[in-house]
Amino acid sequence: MKTKSLGFIGGGRITNIFLQAFANKKVIFGSISVFDTDSETLYALKLKFPYIRVAKSVQECAEKDIVFLALHPPVIKETLQQINGVVTEQTILISLAPKITIDQIASFVKCLQITRFLPNATSIINQAYNPVTFKTTMSDIQKWPILELLNTLGHAFETSEEKMEGYAVVSSLLPTYFWFQWHEVETIGTQFGLSLAECRESIYETMNAALNTMYRSGMKPEEVMEIISFKPLGDKEEQIRTIYKEKLNEIYHKIKS
Repeated sequence: MKTKSLGFIGGGRITNIFLQAFANKKVIFGSISVFDTDSETLYALKLKFPYIRVAKSVQECAEKDIVFLALHPPVIKETLQQINGVVTEQTILISLAPKITIDQIASFVKCLQITRFLPNATSIINQAYNPVTFKTTMSDIQKWPILELLNTLGHAFETSEEKMEGYAVVSSLLPTYFWFQWHEVETIGTQFGLSLAECRESIYETMNAALNTMYRSGMKPEEVMEIISFKPLGDKEEQIRTIYKEKLNEIYHKIKS
């Protein structure tokens, strides 16, 4: 896809992640244009990635071969109305937002190749786990180059559209449930005589091993959780479980409705 041109409608965090992932892999495109209504956002992006072109309008971005809708759901339909006369049947249109379905997108534009892709923050180091779903009329020949491009961000896998919001909760948002906790343990560990480097290495190696024990050992979850009898947070587990149930159900129903 190195001869393809890219257009990002929206220049926020997700676009930054994509551009960094492409830069990491040294992926070459014909051109990359970005449009955003916030000039400061565009300035910061251009400073980090000098080779991008700052588009003067949303329509200019929509003229590219591959167009990414890097926007929040509330403004996508309005944006689709703006680019309706610009995108063509040959345009590859990739939405990065939950909630808005392919059928809804197709009701605004005449693209034949519409894709939904849920990015993950870990794409910034090309190690993401990203679900992707395609317009039902797309052939495998049409899907293959899109998957090839998206796989530069990590592992992109095809799934049914009705599962996308579920993956948003258990995959796309997953790092946010744990990153602050690891950082807190790291900070506390330095108060016990360990260096910052020692804390980080310990947490990294132990978490990898813990994940493999839970999901690669062949043991049942109940068996894994009973390996260690002493549980410092045992009296808080039910409270933590309740928080997860309430918050994750809340976000799922919010993006699914």
